[in-house]
Amino acid sequence: MRWPLRIVPRHALGRWPRAGIALAAIALALLLGALFLWAAGIDPVAAYAAIGRAAFWGGAYALSDTAVKATPLILCGLGCALAFRMRLWNVGAEGQLLLGAWAASGVASFWLPAATPRPLMLAAMALAALLAGGSYAALAGWLKARLNVSEILSTLMLVYVATHFNNFWIFGPWSQSGFPLTPQFPPAAQLWRLSDAAAQVPALGGIGLHAGFALALLTAAICWWSLRQTRLGLAIDAVGDNAATARSVGIDVGRTTVLVLALSGACAGLAGMVEVSGVVLRLQERFSPGYGFTAIIVAWLARLHPALVVVVALLFGGLLVGCREVQPAGIAMLLQGTLLFVVVGSEFFVRYRLRWCGWRAHE
Repeated sequence: MRWPLRIVPRHALGRWPRAGIALAAIALALLLGALFLWAAGIDPVAAYAAIGRAAFWGGAYALSDTAVKATPLILCGLGCALAFRMRLWNVGAEGQLLLGAWAASGVASFWLPAATPRPLMLAAMALAALLAGGSYAALAGWLKARLNVSEILSTLMLVYVATHFNNFWIFGPWSQSGFPLTPQFPPAAQLWRLSDAAAQVPALGGIGLHAGFALALLTAAICWWSLRQTRLGLAIDAVGDNAATARSVGIDVGRTTVLVLALSGACAGLAGMVEVSGVVLRLQERFSPGYGFTAIIVAWLARLHPALVVVVALLFGGLLVGCREVQPAGIAMLLQGTLLFVVVGSEFFVRYRLRWCGWRAHE
């Protein structure tokens, strides 16, 4: 007997059917996550309620913590999305984040005097982070453009180089009294927080949301505008659709490859600066729990759209915050992996459909 179902390509779906498939996938992921929690001996309803309360509807403190966790995910996710739209698989945003944090830390603690005015200090830190992260990713872009080296391998291997590079400075020249961390940044190198205004508005006391979140939203808006309104955005989409066709209409694919990876790395480098100047207030070992790797999932689930990157990053930031209320550790990664698996699998139903042909005997 011949199998009665056939896989056939689907015509382009409209916005609402695609949204419906995505919502159904998220609902299925939550259901599967509940089954995994139940199998681990955890009450799924109580777990989801605790996660939501700690991350979203627990008041200003919960929302602040979620936004703080989401900030580096937004910036790294934007960097990944820019590269992925051109079919450049930058999987090394974590390394670019580390280099950005290193450069920002150098400016804050060693290269500029502590008495530098705060706006100038923060601007110099951001510029150093952008240049460090961008240059690091541009190296992979040059290898891709000139030597056809896989950017997957080069960006991933450069993560380990960046880790050991940072550790050299943390354990060596920049170490504070032999500990694996640098001295705390001077006040001029620390991003503004809402809690800084607690003297004028007591309700803001203890709220750690910092200016990096606004910077991440601004970066998302710039990326969205650039992709829609600039020649670079047109070139990114053209090369992503068909590099040969883009080359035939005069687009320099090699130069665009280096430029786009540099911009991708710059976003991740800025995430490193935001994290060390807004949260950690120094450079230390393992200050990032893998934001650059999680951002790959964020960009993919957001379908490479800058506005959706913000939404998905807030969801994942909430998972990171809320899952601290659930034991054992690792629940956040389990739920993230389940969500990624199901949503990526749902892409099948966007591109194809199943058609019933009936049971038929082989001829």
